[in-house]
Amino acid sequence: MSFVRLAAVLAVLAASPAWAADSPAWSGWSHDLFARATTEKRFVILDLEAVWCHWCHVMEKTTYADPKVQELLAAKYLPVRVDQDANPDLSSRYGDWGWPATIVFAPDGSEIAKIRGYIEPERMQSLLKAIIDDPSPGPSVGEAFAIKPAASAFLGKAQRAELTKTFDESYDETLGGWGENQKYIDADSLDLAISRAEAGDAAATTRARRTLDAAIALIDPVWGGVFQYSEAGSWSHPHFEKIISFQAQYLRQYSQAYAQWKDPKYLAAARDVERYLTEVLLSPDGAFYVSQDADLNHDVDGHTYYALPDAARRKLGLPRIDTNLYARENGWAISGLVAYYDASADPKALAIAERAAKWVLANRALPDRGFRHGDKDRGGPFLGDTVAMGQALLDLYAATGDRDWLASAAKAGDFVATFRDETGGFFTSKTSEGTAGVFAKPAKLIDDQIQVARFMNMLNRYTGNEGTREQAAHAMRYLGAASAEMPRPMPGVLLADEELATEPTHITIVGHKDDARAQRLHAIARALPARYKRLEWLDPREGRLPNPDVDYPDLGEPAAFACGNRICSFPAFSAEELQANVAQMAKLKPARAAQN
Repeated sequence: MSFVRLAAVLAVLAASPAWAADSPAWSGWSHDLFARATTEKRFVILDLEAVWCHWCHVMEKTTYADPKVQELLAAKYLPVRVDQDANPDLSSRYGDWGWPATIVFAPDGSEIAKIRGYIEPERMQSLLKAIIDDPSPGPSVGEAFAIKPAASAFLGKAQRAELTKTFDESYDETLGGWGENQKYIDADSLDLAISRAEAGDAAATTRARRTLDAAIALIDPVWGGVFQYSEAGSWSHPHFEKIISFQAQYLRQYSQAYAQWKDPKYLAAARDVERYLTEVLLSPDGAFYVSQDADLNHDVDGHTYYALPDAARRKLGLPRIDTNLYARENGWAISGLVAYYDASADPKALAIAERAAKWVLANRALPDRGFRHGDKDRGGPFLGDTVAMGQALLDLYAATGDRDWLASAAKAGDFVATFRDETGGFFTSKTSEGTAGVFAKPAKLIDDQIQVARFMNMLNRYTGNEGTREQAAHAMRYLGAASAEMPRPMPGVLLADEELATEPTHITIVGHKDDARAQRLHAIARALPARYKRLEWLDPREGRLPNPDVDYPDLGEPAAFACGNRICSFPAFSAEELQANVAQMAKLKPARAAQN
């Protein structure tokens, strides 16, 4: 069976009883959940799982099929099961605890216990009994601290130095990557390392390339696509989930790494991810599915299945694919494909990205300019959907020069602003998951603040709208305070701080868009390795740029200009000239550490 025809069997696979087992009487999440728990004098146990998750399946087969566990649940608990991909508010609140994440609540909605990962039947029995005997909150439930936003939108030197130190110390000097046990590419960490490498940091170059080289082991050599992570402190013991967030991230970062170092193995890695994304996770409608399962079923796990060659895999069948179509996940995929197009000049990748964006605009756009998550959302709208799509639309504008994409990105920015909390930061969802206990206070995900700061800052660079700049600053003031309270690596905060404080490398092509010479210059500019880049195409027939902060001369023939730090280069007419001008602008950019 060809992957091109894979979508024809997805509905059958999704309905497959492969994971069926005796299990508790699960309920879905609802606003009256804790009212019911109070009336019935029951605890609520939340199983926050993912359809692709190996250990979720193991818990279903072992723990929740255990008769003693089922007896305890039936006696004193309301069991609730939630798909984390479909519920960004709950997955954002409890993402640090999964997957699977097991959260136990008192009837009033207060937290009693939060447990990360697989729980054996005997351990679950003990947990359930202990809570019945003594429902006091356990050590996993820490007191929430209030975040008072910082006065400045920029990190101070001391705070930046401390965050940098924590980030540097998190690097695994033995195996590469950031973190020790589970091996995968942390997106913000690699972005920060690449940014430093572009500035000439030799240590950052070594760390970034060593991580990229090692992570190639996570790419499926048969079908392409990247597995979620490797365990046991190595890069060679993967968990076999293929999740779109990782496909999009690795596609983008290997493409950008190829642009930076021109190492053929990075382009090959990007191609292997791109072929899986566009052959397996691409729906007939042109949008992208969410994930493919780690295992075929309870009897054939990923270790057995993915060790097989192509024909043997197909003979057994295909691991289930989650065929939901979410705006956020499609935004990530579009950005990854655009980065691949920029580096590879493969027009097919751009065409697929544009088709996906048009599908989301037609099928997930809200009347007030934002995006809903799926076809039918329990809560929301969710901040992440509009931020991810807004960034994707900006990426399409840079890749094509089509101002319609920028106009759509600006509308997304307007909607992002409606999530703002005047006391600090941005809410993850427009609606709370509930009204009782911990849910009385809406969640604010740190990663959401980072993405808002970076997207709104970049939108400001393209549009000149100072309102978007202030929204980025609002997110940064919250991040500045939050990062001071959290003793863990936060490379995304350093990235956001750097981007707000410095101008991106600004490349503008001046020339008619139907002129082959201008098209060549634009292709050259797309492939240049600046990670933090503002790329525009000024066709004199379309009028001034949306943010006309530089007046460019019309020289009678296509030309490219590179600007930075309020200085612009001489016009470039060839690849060599443009590359030299961009490199010169990079040298003139002030180091972030020297500011403040």
